[in-house]
Amino acid sequence: MAKNKRQKVKHYHRSFYSREMRVKRGIGIAVLVVAVLAAAWFAAPHVLDWATHTWYTVVKDRDLEAESASRAEAAASSAAASSAAASQAASEPEEEKPLDGKAITGGSWAELDVTALTDEAAIRAAARQLKQQGADYALVTLKDAAGTVYYASGVAAAAQSITENPVDAANIAAILREEGIIPAAQLAAFTDPVSVYTDRSMGVHYDGNSLWLDNVSAAKGGKAWMNPFAASAVQYVGDLIEEVQGMGYEQVVLTGVQFPNIITRKQDFGASGGKSREGRAAQLTADIAAWQTRFAGSVTLWVSYPDALCTAATDALGTTGTSLGMENLLVTSNTALDADSRAALEQAAADAGVQHIVVHDTAAFR
Repeated sequence: MAKNKRQKVKHYHRSFYSREMRVKRGIGIAVLVVAVLAAAWFAAPHVLDWATHTWYTVVKDRDLEAESASRAEAAASSAAASSAAASQAASEPEEEKPLDGKAITGGSWAELDVTALTDEAAIRAAARQLKQQGADYALVTLKDAAGTVYYASGVAAAAQSITENPVDAANIAAILREEGIIPAAQLAAFTDPVSVYTDRSMGVHYDGNSLWLDNVSAAKGGKAWMNPFAASAVQYVGDLIEEVQGMGYEQVVLTGVQFPNIITRKQDFGASGGKSREGRAAQLTADIAAWQTRFAGSVTLWVSYPDALCTAATDALGTTGTSLGMENLLVTSNTALDADSRAALEQAAADAGVQHIVVHDTAAFR
């Protein structure tokens, strides 16, 4: 009988998971991984803190809680100091720069009626009104063309010229500065029919001794004149400039820097040249130069003429008002100049070497 052969059994490796089950299994594994990572992420800071704390407290023997409290206290103190400094800085007003009394800003000029500046309230009210109107300079007439000196001058030649009720010129200047207005003293120079009777050496004469009058007699309105050739007259004007500068007026405007409006054979100037235009122009130029040299650096000196004296040569100046060598020229006008007239005037002044020119409409702040 034939021997039966043992049958070999074939083993087949087969998955009993369906496709759907495999997908779910993959998702479960992914979720588990994410959960583990998330747990590690959230646990990491605590583990690090624990490790750090253990390292410093056990190994390094340091009190971290005390150090942390110290650092917190220091931070709080620093923040408080910064806050206090900021609060103090905010509460303190910004320090204002002192007003430069000699500055030439090219701003607006306005005249004040000196006779109305009798007390602090009046002065301050006038200053504030000018400020509201946009004025930068206040012209305060302290000596006018009638020869009146409106403050208690100590210059000897002014003794008979002081008004009955003089103002406190220094106080006026101080209050104007407080209100942000630059005070400018206006002084009439040679148009002074009063001071020449105190010191006759300053006057224009005739016949050598008598004072020359610009009309037949005083009864008919004739007035005496100061003599631009007289050294005493030039000195007197300079002494007044120095006096008002000491009262707080670092800007001084001179009017009446001129000769009489006419030339006659009876005029005696004590020197040659007074009866020619060329001689008059040369002497006024020399007088202006003397004052500018005397007060260089301490006073901003202006020479002022009406616009009519700046556009044509006259007997009063011997030339045009722009041509007498002044550094600063203040031109006054009763009406606003048109653009062409102003441009021509400014160009003529620049050509003659004038450094600063201001055209002041005298009606602008009335």
